Amino acid sequence: MSLLSPDSADFVYDEFSMFGDNAAEVGIELRASVEVVRRSTALPDGRTLSSLHFGAQPEIVFLHGTAQNAHTWDTVVLALGRDVVTVDLAGHGHSSWRDDRAYDLADLADDVVCLLTDLAAKQPVILVGMSLGGMVATRIAALRPDLVRRLVVIDITPGTTKAKAKNIFDFVSGPPSFPSFDEILARTMEFNPNRSESSLRRGILHNAERHTDGSWNWRYDRRGRDGEPPPRGDLWLDVEAVGDAGLPHLLVRGGGAGSVVDDADVEEFEERNPGASVVVVDDAGHSIQGDKPLKLAEILLAELGDADHRDHDLPSG
Repeated sequence: MSLLSPDSADFVYDEFSMFGDNAAEVGIELRASVEVVRRSTALPDGRTLSSLHFGAQPEIVFLHGTAQNAHTWDTVVLALGRDVVTVDLAGHGHSSWRDDRAYDLADLADDVVCLLTDLAAKQPVILVGMSLGGMVATRIAALRPDLVRRLVVIDITPGTTKAKAKNIFDFVSGPPSFPSFDEILARTMEFNPNRSESSLRRGILHNAERHTDGSWNWRYDRRGRDGEPPPRGDLWLDVEAVGDAGLPHLLVRGGGAGSVVDDADVEEFEERNPGASVVVVDDAGHSIQGDKPLKLAEILLAELGDADHRDHDLPSG
């Protein structure tokens, strides 16, 4: 990664230049070349859904959380060493923004189904979603189980409330623009005290952009929706539907401060889908892919049924 300050006029953002830093930070060996391309899926209304394709035969599709983007999974993907797709949900990353500002679960799910329909022509995938992406993934698995081989949801259930996720809402509701990179980095570090400065720096470079006046703005759509959103309904019914479809269903819960899932949520989750499983990742908060990426990779390798056959051993993480 460039040592130039991102505020420098000579700094050039290259989204694929930081994989070595991701790997070095967690002590894994980076493959000689990472086969990755960014692709766009055309949507019926003229928008596009952007995604990163690592390899040609994806086994896993990842959906990020609110105010994140496809690169949130980079370290996990590098640790896995498998063919996967990481998605920028609508209004995030490089995907189109919606003119109607409608980013409801049904709308987000419909977009991802367009991508999954193409991928599932080869094979159903393991669908992994964190936070907002976890609820989108659950909706997809409930409505289109034919596209999904297994469902993994990271630190989210329908029981999560704004009060439980207060720290996240406070961060996302912060200033829309920052005069310099140092200032956007300082705020991000304030809300993520357990993450390294280098990892947060990479995350900001992927999730913010510098304007001609030198200021930095987040890439995701922060505009409020016009009018009231449609009723959400009982989202626990989606959890039940996943169970009724017979899909393997795993909830990965953060075991440390910052998790937005409590014991009551887990109890309800297990009641709604008795066949589902729950794994707790110690010392991880809400963003398990950021706090404990190697442990999450280990869990996903087990979901692939390939935990004992790896291209490389994962350090303890």
